Amino acid sequence: MTPLETILKAQKNSKVIDASIPYQLYQPLDLSISNTDLLVLKNADEYEEYINTYLKQKNAKVAFGGYKEFRNLYKRSSIFNELDLEERNIHIGMDLWIKEGTPVLAPLDGTVHSFDYNVGLGNYGPTIILKHEIDDINFHTLYGHLSIESIETLKIGTEFKSGEPIGTLGDASVNGDYAPHLHFQIIEDMGDYFGDYPGVSSQNDLDSYLQNCPDPNLLLKINEL
Repeated sequence: MTPLETILKAQKNSKVIDASIPYQLYQPLDLSISNTDLLVLKNADEYEEYINTYLKQKNAKVAFGGYKEFRNLYKRSSIFNELDLEERNIHIGMDLWIKEGTPVLAPLDGTVHSFDYNVGLGNYGPTIILKHEIDDINFHTLYGHLSIESIETLKIGTEFKSGEPIGTLGDASVNGDYAPHLHFQIIEDMGDYFGDYPGVSSQNDLDSYLQNCPDPNLLLKINEL
């Protein structure tokens, strides 16, 4: 384990959405290329209907997963299929799928590093990045697919305590045209990125991204409860 992974694992479990929903009502969701159910889904509305039906069948409130998941759903966006570059199709954060307007929470004490409205099909939409320091280790957490209201009055350097709301989830009209969900990612070194950081990798770049972006479940510990 890296020093950051050790620190994350040592933290108590922390939620990043609606604290009133227990982990017992979370259900893993497979959105990989192996899920043939996805072949007939064409847009955000159809994905939202598929996910809501899945949650109802499982008697759950939140669908989650996606770290290191190889997906086909990015083929519709030029953001992940730029000319002369290798296709990006491997997800390097965790997605938590639940209805729009759901509160998004800071899992740890932190300050606003940056934020932006990342527009375009397949992009993050409104995005917040927090900076954290534990035991002299600096790292960041990214929250993508938020509502516009989440960043309208936000300021760099704003402090948030663990468990405090930082925003709400947006709908398909603002979140990059996805079914409502939170993209949550842990990033050790932000480099020159500001208000944005890649959440999907190509195969060739995967090892370096995984080294910089550890499994979010080390912090959230969803499967341990």
